[in-house]
Amino acid sequence: MATNFLLIITDQHRADHLGCYGNPIVRTPHIDSLAQRGWRANRFYVSNPACMPNRATLMTGRMPSVHRVRSNGIPLSLQATTFVELLAAAGYHTVSSGKIHLQPMLGEGPILRPPGEAGTPPPEELGDAWHKADDGDYDQERINRWQEDPGHDLQLPYYGFREVYLTMSHADGAHGHYGRWREQRHPGADRLVGPDNALPRQGITALQAWRTAVPEELYSTTYIKEQAIGFLERHRAGGADRPFLLHCSFNDPHHPFTPPGRYWDMYDPAGIPLPAAFEACRGKPTPALAHLLAERDAGRSDRESWMLQAVSEKDVREAIALTYGSIAMIDDAVGEILATLRRLGLEDDTVVIFTSDHGDYMGDHQLMFKGPIHYDGLIRVPFIWADPRGAQRNVASDALAGTVDIGATILARAGLRPNHGMQGRSLLPLVEGRADAIRQGIVVEEDNQRVFLGFDRPVRMRTLVTGRWRITVYRGVQWGELYDLQEDPLEMVNLWDDPGCAAAKQRLLFQLVQEMQELADDSPLPTARA
Repeated sequence: MATNFLLIITDQHRADHLGCYGNPIVRTPHIDSLAQRGWRANRFYVSNPACMPNRATLMTGRMPSVHRVRSNGIPLSLQATTFVELLAAAGYHTVSSGKIHLQPMLGEGPILRPPGEAGTPPPEELGDAWHKADDGDYDQERINRWQEDPGHDLQLPYYGFREVYLTMSHADGAHGHYGRWREQRHPGADRLVGPDNALPRQGITALQAWRTAVPEELYSTTYIKEQAIGFLERHRAGGADRPFLLHCSFNDPHHPFTPPGRYWDMYDPAGIPLPAAFEACRGKPTPALAHLLAERDAGRSDRESWMLQAVSEKDVREAIALTYGSIAMIDDAVGEILATLRRLGLEDDTVVIFTSDHGDYMGDHQLMFKGPIHYDGLIRVPFIWADPRGAQRNVASDALAGTVDIGATILARAGLRPNHGMQGRSLLPLVEGRADAIRQGIVVEEDNQRVFLGFDRPVRMRTLVTGRWRITVYRGVQWGELYDLQEDPLEMVNLWDDPGCAAAKQRLLFQLVQEMQELADDSPLPTARA
């Protein structure tokens, strides 16, 4: 019998915010149970620490620099081949419940503008290096279309998914199919949404947090769970004559922080310790970190911004407590989905995978949210592979791996070859105990659209993580970051200018160039000999 796949994804969820990754406070027994009966990657890195680029990498097995979704706001081409399409072509029923985010959710114009050089500008359709997309609708996830047009829907198949139950955006204001479901269950539900309709916060003052009036039974986590369970029940009732991929993608614990009902005060901020890496640094901070700390100390931080910012101890404790509440709700939902697999007799035929699209500083170095500083809490995420045929159980690996490898691994387990141009590597040799490592380093890319953090141009950077080191190079500046993760796992001492590390830095820079060359695009295949 062919193998089913249940791929569970959370949003902005760092690795150490799970019990199975050593967190002693947050209670995640159901996700932990996957680790107990499977394989867990301790050093699993995103390709880019932003939603759309990394989700596009997950779907294509290609780096942002080649699939071209280099930042949020750029849709994945409808011509891109996804691993979901390969499964569908092999007869899999491909279903998504929750967030997909391969197209923009907001209707904003571009942040970057063409250079203001003299001369007549080109026609609008020729103003970019690529012709304007004419291969389909790239506004399918725009939230305003869902809000304003009751008839708007996705054009299926959607990046390979033949059945979709979509959620978009974050907090209690998520929309899509979910928004219509919520309104059907509770007419006038929009009057429960947002900070203006919120319940008393009971002393919580954390930035971007409100106690939502949306009850647990109407919250997006519940919707995603119910649609996943509904699909499994229909699948079994229909005879389960073909295998499935069920993509179950939760919008939380991404900020704003709005865990509903009992999950709001499940954790007391007073009992939340500061992260071990809360100290900004030891020695001189990098210019980017110094810029953020100075903005906070001068009261200039934009506390409503979704980008990284320096925060207070109180902010951190409250945000972590609320994040733990959201994670607990997700864990309860995962528990119900796993129980459904058992009840329907599907557990022994289903590989369950758990990961997240990126992390969050969540107080490390006095920062929160995400942005172009590649500290560990941002770029390292959980990855659990629970396989019913797995020879290894409750095994943790320190081998380097990443989001780019997920598609290749699922395809290999399904007995399918990857498409040409897929850059990820199958993790099955690691999962099955046949190898100790598949790579010596992993690259994290970032091409931010904003000019900020004291830079004079949009921030572009490349990071290399190896078994011992993390090195980061920024565009247009002479400084960088170099950390000895063996001696300094909290990344407190930047060794970039340390003469004693000059040889290591030179070696790592060369390795970074080599890795970037390996990640250059091999697609399309040439049609003529050189």
